[in-house]
Amino acid sequence: MRNLILSAALVATSLFGGAVQAESIEAGKQYVELSNPVPVAKPGKIEVVELFWYGCGHCYQFESTINPWVEQLPDDVNFVRIPALFGGMWNVHGQMFITLEAMKAEHKVHAAIFDAIHKQNKKLATPEEMADFLAGEGIDKEAFLKTYNSFGVKSQLEKAKKLAMAYQISGVPVMIVNGKYRFDVGSSGGPQQTLQVADHLIAKERAAQ
Repeated sequence: MRNLILSAALVATSLFGGAVQAESIEAGKQYVELSNPVPVAKPGKIEVVELFWYGCGHCYQFESTINPWVEQLPDDVNFVRIPALFGGMWNVHGQMFITLEAMKAEHKVHAAIFDAIHKQNKKLATPEEMADFLAGEGIDKEAFLKTYNSFGVKSQLEKAKKLAMAYQISGVPVMIVNGKYRFDVGSSGGPQQTLQVADHLIAKERAAQ
């Protein structure tokens, strides 16, 4: 957890950093090249992963920047959100996210959860509390609770834990391109600069295909 706190502090100091020039983007500065690449979910597509936590203030702030960018991604890019699971509420909220993914909930539900936690001070600490809140977003309570405790969701939780370990993450929000490159708002210099790094690495991977 100490690493997470340090990472959060780094992000806070870098949140409004200056623009990064494409020609200056390089491994060891704006991003880290993983020594052991992680297999992607859809071979043949360039994968972009964002690891996050609903309770993370920086993740919440990053939403307004990353969402419009995701909507404009080309067809050869597969964008994936994965909850970071560091125990406690991280795991509880991660299980909520995976449950909603299994139920194919719309993105507006994802946004509503962020607002509930950061604007309305809701904890959403138990499945019952989640179900009550989500009912107001059109999610069936019984179906949610059944799915939340399902074998499939618990299997996806284990998969998310293994991926976070393979990516060697220590804080959020953090992004991974094609299972090879890891970077975050702090290392990139700010929210917009993070997406410039993502664009650079997507182009790098596209050129290598």
